[in-house]
Amino acid sequence: MDISKGSIYELLNGKYQFVVPVYQRKYSWLKDVQCDRLWKDIVNMEKQSKRHHFVGSIVTISDVNVPMGIHRYQIIDGQQRVTTLTILMIALRDHLREISSEEVDRDTLTYYLLKNDHQKGYDRYKLLLNDNDREVLIKLIDVCPINEDTQSNILNNYIYFKEKIAENELTPAQIYNSIAKLQIVNITLKREEGDDPQLIFESLNSTGMDLSESDLIRNYILMGMTNDEQKDIYVNYWQPMENAFPVEKRSELMDKFFRDYLTMKLASIPNKEQVYDDFKSYCINTGVSNNTKELAEDLFFYAQCYNEISTKTCSDSELHAIFIDIRIVKMEVAYPLLLKVYGDYKNNVISKTDFIAILRLTESYVVRRAVCEIPTSSLNKTFATMRNNIKVDDYLNSIKVAFRSLETYKRFPTDEEFKRKLQTKNIYTMRSINYILVKLENYNNKEPISFTGFTIEHIMPQNDNLKPDWVSALGENWKEDHKTYLHRLGNLTLTKYNSEMGDRPFSEKLLVLKQSATHTLNKYVVEQSIWNINTIEERTKQLCDYSIDIWKFPAVSQEIISTYLRQSEELTTKYSIDSYDFSNVFVKMLYTELDKAIMILNPNIKREFKKLYIAYKYRTNFVDIIIQKTRLRLTINMDFDEVNDPCGICRNVTDIGRWGNGDVEISFDSLSLLNQTMDIIKQSLNKQI
Repeated sequence: MDISKGSIYELLNGKYQFVVPVYQRKYSWLKDVQCDRLWKDIVNMEKQSKRHHFVGSIVTISDVNVPMGIHRYQIIDGQQRVTTLTILMIALRDHLREISSEEVDRDTLTYYLLKNDHQKGYDRYKLLLNDNDREVLIKLIDVCPINEDTQSNILNNYIYFKEKIAENELTPAQIYNSIAKLQIVNITLKREEGDDPQLIFESLNSTGMDLSESDLIRNYILMGMTNDEQKDIYVNYWQPMENAFPVEKRSELMDKFFRDYLTMKLASIPNKEQVYDDFKSYCINTGVSNNTKELAEDLFFYAQCYNEISTKTCSDSELHAIFIDIRIVKMEVAYPLLLKVYGDYKNNVISKTDFIAILRLTESYVVRRAVCEIPTSSLNKTFATMRNNIKVDDYLNSIKVAFRSLETYKRFPTDEEFKRKLQTKNIYTMRSINYILVKLENYNNKEPISFTGFTIEHIMPQNDNLKPDWVSALGENWKEDHKTYLHRLGNLTLTKYNSEMGDRPFSEKLLVLKQSATHTLNKYVVEQSIWNINTIEERTKQLCDYSIDIWKFPAVSQEIISTYLRQSEELTTKYSIDSYDFSNVFVKMLYTELDKAIMILNPNIKREFKKLYIAYKYRTNFVDIIIQKTRLRLTINMDFDEVNDPCGICRNVTDIGRWGNGDVEISFDSLSLLNQTMDIIKQSLNKQI
């Protein structure tokens, strides 16, 4: 690391180019705030005859240098002040083009401080901004026309400085000399000396840079690469991922995506303020940061899934309709599970039929709990850990059993509980009442109706001063019955004629309801000649029967449930570490060290004690350990041809009878093999992450 202090002139004078990497945000300094402050500092320096004024630091890292060419540096921090000083120099140069000065040479500004003379292409420019701002700055440097409709802080600030210089509060020579008095600390990192740009960046960020969690993640992924590598990842993966999110809420939605992505991967929920830290830990502990391209591909893939679920139109009309329902019900809490399942569907792990069944099952779980007024505080943890119950070879059933196994405040309400609550609930006040009525209306309807323009109608009117016809129909307890039954499911419908009906008698409402284009909701109503608590109760029961079929309870045979319960009991009660023969102290030591190394790879690894071996699972087994008298025998769950085994410690056991899972075997009989063995185990784990 080299640290020097000097002016912007000393920084730029020479065959240098400072590149703003693609991961940096747009130039954002404002003319009325930061530029105004800088100009006032310049004026005050001259008026008070100050010798210098410190304006901040710039942190750079040397990029690849071309022989006989320019020395290129990536700007890690300080792009805003360097860009602003460059804009000020352009404005001063252009002022001198209009009003010459014998004391300041405008060509010196151009060919020593703005351009690299005799270079070609982008190498000509001392400062090269990223794609968001590059064109405007280059046009200003080259004195090219700029479209009058261009919206750019660079252009705004250039005009501001031009106007300030034209006011002649300072002469061009005073401005030129004052810029030289603005002192910058230049910190240059050196990769070859082990300088870590990410650590420097985080230290700077902790002192006040206002970056979102997704900004920090972007910088973490791209920082430290060469400019060409950054451009490849940014253009092909990161930028398309960013563009998939609506621009007006991009930062907020991307932060949410990364939190849900990590929850899906880790089966635990990061704190909102620690998403970046947890993302770094995930990358380091799993080794995914060793292949940035694969990580970027994975993020882009799941960002597409996330957007199709949460904001965008899905090209599949059937899935699109379901995603609309999910958004209406506000099921964001389930997104980590839905991301996982949608990704598996797109990767052909499960069929479309099973995927839709899981979507509808998850929707039913959320709706039933809302109707039954079960607190939602546990839902995020329920969905975060649900992926741990997935068995790839029995995907749908494993999720059904997982839902049915939830107890107490996490429970999936049964048909009885759901119907009982629906029959007596004041459902009109529910946030999702429109959704519920629309779903009921389109129950078993082959041509679902669009309910744009429909409103909720109380068949028995809301007016406390009921007209005589209604009082007569309800009987002597009409006041109490009106209050009790008014907002129940059986008294509500959808119509476009709400204003026409008002609190008219049922006989008059009936004429209007018969004209309503409805399929299910009014079928029973229009067959009645009177409307009272008996008909409301009867219709409520009917709609409740439809409801348990729309929002289904997970149906799975008792035989399958029993099988899963037996497996669970076997895992939790039958076997433990004491079930294995560790009479050889050396073997026990080998196992203890290996177990410790495996379990710290990822917080979501599960250790399961089987009858014949100890299994380590992420989605499924990635390594099994068989305890033998003088050694440990490891079975790695990979095809033999997939393994990268430079030390030759693996044995091909394809088609050979053995305990455990996979076609790769390692004989672990010495701690000297620990590092090589862990390299193979990580390969197997990374296939599942």
